[in-house]
Amino acid sequence: MGESERFLDRKIQQIRLGDDNNAMMALITINAIVFISLSLIQVIYFISQSSASAFQYEILRWFILPAKASTLAVMPWTVLSYMFVNTGVIFTLVNMLWLWAFGSILQSLGSNDKIFPIYIYGGLVGAILFVAVNYLVPSLKNNIEYSWLFGSNAAVIALAIAATTLAPQYRMFRMINGGIPLWVLTLIFVIIDVAGNPSMSHQLAHLGGGLAGFLFIASYKRGHDLGAWMHTCYFWFMNLINPDKKAKNKPLLRNKIFYNTGDRSPFVRTPVVTQQRIDQILDKISQKGISHITEEEKEILKRAGESDF
Repeated sequence: MGESERFLDRKIQQIRLGDDNNAMMALITINAIVFISLSLIQVIYFISQSSASAFQYEILRWFILPAKASTLAVMPWTVLSYMFVNTGVIFTLVNMLWLWAFGSILQSLGSNDKIFPIYIYGGLVGAILFVAVNYLVPSLKNNIEYSWLFGSNAAVIALAIAATTLAPQYRMFRMINGGIPLWVLTLIFVIIDVAGNPSMSHQLAHLGGGLAGFLFIASYKRGHDLGAWMHTCYFWFMNLINPDKKAKNKPLLRNKIFYNTGDRSPFVRTPVVTQQRIDQILDKISQKGISHITEEEKEILKRAGESDF
């Protein structure tokens, strides 16, 4: 096993299913809650002998994305909510399995904090393309009143393309002749998704999600984190509603009494091997191969694999 594989295996163990910072499980949980909630409401409509169209008009349409701009202006929140609405047990289960598969890969590549931003950007770009295509294509514009978009497909494809762009030679199912390259799995997923949607507007919306995933990672490799502002807003909000976190940010009494050094902290342990340095080495391996890294970089990966930092 190479040094890069050892490090990746170690990072997989860092994110467990019950961890608070598990972005993949958070997304799956949100999708599951929305699915169960809408299903229960639909059951109530069925018991009350209401028609399926009544449920769709009175409940479902308030959460899915309309293609008509005037309708969207009345329900702007659907730009976000639609990407968490999955209907049908099989449809929902398949989407969540793909979300789990590609989310796990991103976590193993050290990109757990990128999963939420990529998911949201994929859904947003998919929404924009969906509305635009329905207005630009005459045959679709004639039926724009009845065109709606829902499902996590565009967002999940964004995760798939992002993971593939980050490490196209990542191997899945390594027990089969050394493993299947990630790009092959992603290609199969995209083909199945596009082939399963006869509407051109839905197909382009899903592919637009993939484009968002590619652009996110391309920008990240250049040193620009397009998801940083989302994390800033999240931590600001959590600190606002959680007084315990505010208290943690206050300086300790012993620091104020015994370490009167102005704005400087008394002592901060700075690890020799930084997360940024590790990510740079892994990016180099994914782009050029492990044979192109130096002995010093191999030693850094070895130390990172043997200890937490």
